[in-house]
Amino acid sequence: MSVEAAKVSFNNGQRLHGPILWGLVVALLIAWGSHAHLERYISPLRGLGYWLGIFGGSLMIVLLIYSARKRAPWLRWLGGIPAWFEIHMVLGIVGPLLILFHCNFHLGASNSNVALICMLLVSGSGIIGRYIYTRLHAHMDGNEDTLDQLKAVATRLRSQTTSIALLPGLLDAIEAVEKRYIVPPKALAGRLWHLPTGGIRFAIARLTVRRDIKEAVDKALRRESELIAQHAQRIAVVARRYADRRLEAGRRVVEYKSYAKLFSFWHVLHIPLFFMLLIAGVVHVIAVNVY
Repeated sequence: MSVEAAKVSFNNGQRLHGPILWGLVVALLIAWGSHAHLERYISPLRGLGYWLGIFGGSLMIVLLIYSARKRAPWLRWLGGIPAWFEIHMVLGIVGPLLILFHCNFHLGASNSNVALICMLLVSGSGIIGRYIYTRLHAHMDGNEDTLDQLKAVATRLRSQTTSIALLPGLLDAIEAVEKRYIVPPKALAGRLWHLPTGGIRFAIARLTVRRDIKEAVDKALRRESELIAQHAQRIAVVARRYADRRLEAGRRVVEYKSYAKLFSFWHVLHIPLFFMLLIAGVVHVIAVNVY
């Protein structure tokens, strides 16, 4: 990946409208289903409820195609890995959602409870894994950024200060915010809290820098700077974009190693959970249809 492509990836990573909307829809369906007394209309043993379970379970099995496609080059006829990654993420939510409606959001027999708990663990693990993945992969297409690429982007951004130079003191303010909210502390206790609070600190840093930009522009206007007066709005926009990219670049460089380790640990946990789910699901289907 080129430096320019990596720089654009920071902006792409901030486009969360799709996932947020998708998450809201799923959350609303779960909230409605858990309070709708579905047992009046849906039975897990027959009709719609039964087929929701079959279809949801089948979707969970289809999830295996993504892993097979990644590891078996001869399966390239099935389509590209990025497409299957997107399908994997969608089915990892839709499948469990259908199964929740299948069981009316209630516990049942012991074998079904084991399968349900395994499914919820796998689904929750997948959501966590997806977040970690976004911190390591810029375009969500399997191409992982390297630490050297991220550092190159951060260095390049620090050198692009042409428009910012028109606002005296702003660069110093941005550096102060970076040191306060982005750079990890030296103390061990502070470093332990640094990663899980990264999103909150980044949001505070953005708000602080935007306040500093507004103050810098207002101060320049009070000095009756003709250049600032003519282009104040444009300079403020450019400054905000620069600051956002710079803060995000710094954050990703700082967090990269930690997320890489977490992703390795996550793989060790997620894969066994998924096979536990498959075994529990097969036992549940046999118990329901045979006994």
